[in-house]
Amino acid sequence: VDLLEPVSHFLEASRESLAPENLIVTEMHKPANFFCLPLQEFSPDAERYDIIWVQWCIGHLADDDFVSFFKRAKAGLKPGGLFVMKENVARTGFVLDKDDKSITRSDLYFKELVSQCGLHILKSKDQKGFPGELFPVKMYALSTELPKRANGSRPKRQAYKPGLIK
Repeated sequence: VDLLEPVSHFLEASRESLAPENLIVTEMHKPANFFCLPLQEFSPDAERYDIIWVQWCIGHLADDDFVSFFKRAKAGLKPGGLFVMKENVARTGFVLDKDDKSITRSDLYFKELVSQCGLHILKSKDQKGFPGELFPVKMYALSTELPKRANGSRPKRQAYKPGLIK
């Protein structure tokens, strides 16, 4: 398990809370590396990870950086490895937060970006239990391999592809 965080005091807090004396996990599952880097600068070692989990941080990447990160990070997956992405989702298009300069993309927008990365959505699921006034939260399981189709079904066609933000 490795942790990537661009804010040094958040990384230090994680290092302290994940210290072996504070965890009841085996040596094999304890955090190994703490990287103080933004996603834009991270390139994982080849075939290091079974899963790369990206949660509530993609909204701080421009579309080009999103695509670049996932293209680089694919090399870090072991054969059969997965990305898990958990993010807030806009109902349509995108929403720009002027305070923190983040972008909340729609499900369709995410699907287009994922496709540009050469990834495939194996499964997506809505997070339950959040207040209705907040953005919905969605989790995506992404693979470098095409998902197997059940009973020869055809994939759904996208009628609308949103333009990308540069």
